This record gives sequence, structure tokens and C-alpha cells, in this order.
Amino acid sequence: MSSSGDEDGPMPMPMPMPAPKRRRIMEKATEASLLAQLPSAEMYEKSYMHRDLVTHVAFSASTQFLVTASADGHVKFWRKMVTGIEFVKHYKAHLKEITGLAISPDGLRLATTSADQTIKFFDILGFDMVHMLSLDYVPSICTWIFARGQVVPKIVVAEKDSPTLRVYHAERDASNALLHTLPSLHSAPVTVLGYHPTLDVVLSGDAKGMLEYWSPETYTFPGKGKGLGFQFKSETDLYELAKNKTFATTIDVAAKDFVVTAADGAIRVFRVATGKLRRKYDESLAVFEDAQADGTLQLDAIDFGKRRAVEKEVLETPPVSNCIFDESGVFILFPTLLGIKMINVETNKLVRVLGKVENTERFMTLCLFQGTPTVNTQFQKHASTQAQKKLVMSDPKAKDETDPTVFATAFKKARFYCFSTREPADDDDEDNGRDVFNEKPTLDAAHIATETTSSKLGSRAVIHTTMGDIFLTLYPTEAPRTVENFCTHARNGYYDNCLVHRVIKNFMIQTGDPNGDGTGGESIWGGEFEDEFHRNLRHDRPFTLSMANAGPRTNGSQFFITTVPTPWLDNKHTVFGRVDTGKETVSNIENVETDEYDKPLEDIRIINIDIM
Repeated sequence: MSSSGDEDGPMPMPMPMPAPKRRRIMEKATEASLLAQLPSAEMYEKSYMHRDLVTHVAFSASTQFLVTASADGHVKFWRKMVTGIEFVKHYKAHLKEITGLAISPDGLRLATTSADQTIKFFDILGFDMVHMLSLDYVPSICTWIFARGQVVPKIVVAEKDSPTLRVYHAERDASNALLHTLPSLHSAPVTVLGYHPTLDVVLSGDAKGMLEYWSPETYTFPGKGKGLGFQFKSETDLYELAKNKTFATTIDVAAKDFVVTAADGAIRVFRVATGKLRRKYDESLAVFEDAQADGTLQLDAIDFGKRRAVEKEVLETPPVSNCIFDESGVFILFPTLLGIKMINVETNKLVRVLGKVENTERFMTLCLFQGTPTVNTQFQKHASTQAQKKLVMSDPKAKDETDPTVFATAFKKARFYCFSTREPADDDDEDNGRDVFNEKPTLDAAHIATETTSSKLGSRAVIHTTMGDIFLTLYPTEAPRTVENFCTHARNGYYDNCLVHRVIKNFMIQTGDPNGDGTGGESIWGGEFEDEFHRNLRHDRPFTLSMANAGPRTNGSQFFITTVPTPWLDNKHTVFGRVDTGKETVSNIENVETDEYDKPLEDIRIINIDIM
């Protein structure tokens, strides 16, 4: 993926630091070599399911296990294979939502905290739960605070809605597991916890924007001389968040730097040793809106409108979007409404965007695998698909190849997504598509699916509008899912009172959005669904009924009726019906006065739709 194309330029541009120091120059060959060890596909290759919203993803580099968790308290273990991943084990770990999930620095231990007031500990190599602690408070985030070779496996846990931190011994029972309590290190609830194993320093931040360094041995500031170049916070930029009246929402610690995302939408990179601010990138919604307005962003207006609507929802929920370093510490990766950005911190340039075309997902939390997968004999023998067996067994070169992969959650999605160096296969089908159906549907979803399947698809429909009736012929044989979606929405009253929100003379009239502005609507299955193109159904005549979308596989609920032949829409929009009678109603709507956004000046609404 090119890093110089205008369409993938940094939106917003990284903000230069005041009084810039000597510009760092990286050899192109060095950057190219590092980039070759990172995912490059524009689309996600695979996605896998939980039965509830996926909230956490974490990767153990030493054991090459992926751990995912969902809002229902479930935890899943996945093994990295030569290409892709294989499911290993599933735990109903907690009775309530998981609030924190952390993998130890040596990659051998997993800890989860939950609103059910427990901490549970897992052996990653054995993918087994080995210990648990019951608490008398609700924990929030956690992180391990011991380095390789240290005897005591310590973990620090924050208390929800409280500034208190507690340090536990991960192998002791509840009576003597608590090693230390820090009630006053912070004066507001702790929002981030990080650990630097080489310096043996914990970094924590709170809701007032304060960032603190402390030792997991003395529980105080470690002092200058132990790898740190400052004695007082006044020598650092650690007040940066508090000065800007914001606070850290996630943190990631690399060898030389640490990066925090903040509630104000900015990404900030600090030097660990000095606490000095190195980079700041404003990724707030306002900056994207400005970029779209001045034409820099170059997104279709409907596409941007949908992304902006989702982004506003994201901003109203607890912040969970993170930023991570690659293993070199040169690149940071973070999700935005535009996709997953990669920025070279040394050159201060955007080098790659993953998932820009995936406009139905707003990616949220990331983790990264780099290196060469090491698949042992047992996993080779038990690979769950014949294709995977064949690849692992018969391709000796594959065993030495890297397979860098970003694993990402998405907003309001019960799936996690895998970006690699490979684009998804072109021959997607229901049984072998990129969205793997590895979970049975929930009882509610199965009930809805049963009702939908059993309901008879209509072949005719009448749209009753405030300007008259429009009689349609539908094509359930040629476009079964599209007709099913339309008929089910109509029967359920989904379209009742919807505005005709867009009218363009000598082109079409558009409706079906419950929001009334072109940014809303979803399919009967939730989200969006695939296109259905048929060689006998073309946009070759006026009064054609077709689905509105924002790109491939983004059909929801919106539809339009053409008023002229529109052959340029063939194989881009799904035709699923024609107007029989009531063409004069369509023409009357087409000729109403509209504003600069093609919206009728006087409301025209769907009263209801009858299916026959």
C-alpha cells in the first residue's frame, strides 16, 4: 500500500511540536524493511465471532496465543498458525462484563478483572484457569508489574470510581495475596496502567489528567539514576494532559517511548526516560469534519455522513480505542473513523492506512503479531481445516515466513477482525467467506431468523406516500435477500413515516432512512449485507427500484427509484423491483423544490408499505 497517495494522507496531519529539534531522517531501506514486517492489506482477511460484543484483544508474543474477551464475560484462546489463527479454548470466565485484561511481560500469564468482583488468572501455554481472587470492591483495569526472572508475579489493579490502587501476589490465596495498597498516589479514578520491564517502572494516569511514575518495589517515585533522566515532574511534560483539561484513556509502553490516547481525541507520544512530549496527533472528530469540508479527506458525502454518525455514538460511550507500538518502537498504530493508521514516529509521517474501505466497521481496540509463527507438531496434527493442514504440512518454506497480523475489535460488533498482508479471497461465499460463523446464533437471533425464513417473500408492494401511491413489482428469485430485507422491514413498520430525504431531478428519489438524512438505517439482520447483481436486472429504464449503498456490501434499509435510465449504476447497486403504476407519483416527487443538499423543502413521507 502506497504511503504517498493523497487518498491515504494523514487526516488530520500530525501536529509539529513547538520549537522543533533537529529533524530525524530514516533511511528509506530501513523504513521499508520495518514496514515489510507489518500488515499491509487494505481489507480485513478474516473475522471471528463471540456471542456478545468483543471488548478486548491481546497477544502473547512469546507463546503466540491470541486472547479475546466479550461483554458477556467470555474469554477465548486462539493459536497463531502459519497463516491465520485457530481456535483453542473457550471459558465462561466471569458472570459480568470484563473490565480489565492483561498479559504478563513474559507472555505466560493472563489476568482478567470483572464487574463480578473477581480477578482470574490463566496459564496461557496450558490455556487453563489456575487461580482466582474474590474482591470486596469492583475492579477496573489491571496490568502485570514484574519483569522476566523476578520471583514474585505482581499485578496492580485499579478500583472503579476510586483513586485506589492495589498490588497483589498472583499465586497466593485471598487471605495474603494483597501486597500493598496505594490510596493516595492519585486523587481521581485511575484510567491507565502501564509497565516498563527494563526500567522496572509503573506508569499510571487518572481522570484529572495526572501521569505518575512509581516503583513496584518501593511504591514511590523510583528516582533519577535508575534509567530515568529527571527527579521532579516539573522537568517533564507529564502535566500535558492536565493542562489541556483531558486525561489518558489507554497507554502502551515501548522500549524508549510510551503513547497515550486521550479523551480530547489526541494521540501523544512521550519519551519514557525524560517524560518529554515527542509527538502529538489530533484525531478529533472536528478535525476530520474540517478536512471533509475543505475537500482534503476526499470521502463520498454519504460515506462520511455515516462514519460521522457512528463516531458521535463512539464519543458518547466509555472510550476504549487504543494506540499501540510495533515491536521496533518506530511505528504507532491506532484506529480512527478513516481506518487504522500507521505513523512513523521518527519521521512524523503517515505511512499506511488499513481498512479505509471497510466503512461498515469502526475499529476500536488493536493488538499486533509480528514475527514468524512457530507451530508445534500437535497443532499441526489438529489444525481444524484441511486447507490449513495442507499448508502447514506440505509447504516447508511457509514455516519460515512471517505473517504480521493486526487483530481489531469494532464498535458494537460481536466479532474481531484480522488484517494481514493478504486481501480476502475473491470467491467469498456463505460457507467459506471471510466472516467466519464460528458461533451458533443466540436464542433471540435464531428466533428472528426462523420467523424471517418462514415469512413469505412478497412479489408486489404498494408504497403509500403523502403524495400518492406507488405500485411495485419485486424480484424475489433474482434478489432474494434484498427482497426479504425490504419486505420484512415493510411488514414490521420500519419504513413507516420515513422521509423522502433526497430528490435529484432527472435522476432519482431516495428514502428508507429512519434518521431522515441519509446516514442511518440497517438491514433486518443488523448492520449491512451483500449486493445481489443479476444480468437480467439492470438500470436500463426509468422507474427502477434499487438499493442505496456507500460501497460494496453496504446495503442497509435505504432504497431509491430512478426517473431516467442510469446504466452507470449497474453492478454497483442492487436492482430488486420496478414501478408498475403510480409513475406519476414518482414524477411529482421528482419535481418538488429542494435545498442545496437535495432535500425537499416540504416533507414527503412514506405512510406505510403493503406487501402482497
